[in-house]
Amino acid sequence: MKIVMIFGTFDIVHCGHLHMFREAKEYGGKLIAVVGRDANVEKVKGFLPIHNEKERLFLVENIKLVDQAVLGDKTDVYKVIEKFKPDIIALGYDQKMYVDELAEAITKFGLKTRIVKLKPYHENQYKSSKIKKYIERIV
Repeated sequence: MKIVMIFGTFDIVHCGHLHMFREAKEYGGKLIAVVGRDANVEKVKGFLPIHNEKERLFLVENIKLVDQAVLGDKTDVYKVIEKFKPDIIALGYDQKMYVDELAEAITKFGLKTRIVKLKPYHENQYKSSKIKKYIERIV
């Protein structure tokens, strides 16, 4: 059974995320979703997520398409790859952080993991940053 791994903040889960889970799951039998740690999210995005890492993990754990949800490592974002040894890493269409060194980390771990880019799902509508801005306007 192939293991597919995806990464994300998953702060406000929306149809775009569900599309991403479904598309990633089509690459293999087991889907592992790695939920970003609060400190790493703040470092990448410049602000903390609305929901803390335990809340976001709980939410993702309860999505039927996801077979296993785990928190990423606090210090080394690639460590989870070494631990679970995925056959495929599925990246969101707009994921840019940590991607440059991903292939190097996979090689360092002695893995033959394939990296694929997922397609967007109504990218102008279902994007967490756009949803947050909309919520801020109406509240």
